[in-house]
Amino acid sequence: MAQYRLSSVWQLAAQIEPVWDAIYSASAWPDWWPYVASVVELEPGNARGVGAVRRFTWRSRLPYSLTFDLELTRVERPYRLEGRTRGDLEGVGVWHLQPVDGATRVRYDWTVTTTRFWMNLLAPLARPVFTWNHHAVMRAGGQGLAKRLGSALIYAGPERR
Repeated sequence: MAQYRLSSVWQLAAQIEPVWDAIYSASAWPDWWPYVASVVELEPGNARGVGAVRRFTWRSRLPYSLTFDLELTRVERPYRLEGRTRGDLEGVGVWHLQPVDGATRVRYDWTVTTTRFWMNLLAPLARPVFTWNHHAVMRAGGQGLAKRLGSALIYAGPERR
């Protein structure tokens, strides 16, 4: 299986609480994130959301879609959300939120392996294209979230090193 370690950043001219609320409320992502085709709750989790399981189906800039179940494993409102995925992608995703000068910086770290045969077969050559696709999908999410919150998107792209 091909493994990917990707980090994407959004910086929004919005307070941390509404940004947190929108990210935490994953069932509403299809309303503002263009590449999220559907989110189905499979398990509700505890009062904080730990243990919640949702099935995500994502479209892509490329002609394929991905479906995976994500279980929330850690919730630290309003700074950190962590989940484990199983399905077309397996691994861990972590949202980090941080207030910065009246804005909110969001970093999403995604460490996953692909389970689809064709993706693993093409990975040695297509890795840059799959990475580009991930960042395009994430950039669209930042744009959609900014619009939903009525705020400016200051930055959306890969983690700057």
